[in-house]
Amino acid sequence: MDYKNSNAPVSTTTVNRNEFDEATGNIYEAISIVAKRATQINSEIKKELLEKLDEFATYTDSLEEVFENKEQIEVSRFYERLPKPHALAVEEWLEDKIYHRNTEKNP
Repeated sequence: MDYKNSNAPVSTTTVNRNEFDEATGNIYEAISIVAKRATQINSEIKKELLEKLDEFATYTDSLEEVFENKEQIEVSRFYERLPKPHALAVEEWLEDKIYHRNTEKNP
């Protein structure tokens, strides 16, 4: 998924409980599924960020270079402005983009 063009809110919003647990019928199960997806999204974003920051790695211990690297600062700011992983996961859940199944009910 393209997280950069997501419509997920950047700040906290209220979600209708009836809409949220409609797919599972159980609010706790729905929260568990969304939490697992948020963990996946977080690891994907973190991996992407670290790959981009590795391009700027200079392996010298000069403090002057840390403050002068504006491209690295811009990349970091861009990722800070993205919606949080839990907001992205909730958006995916409400749009039925997360596949889930209960192995106890459907073996």
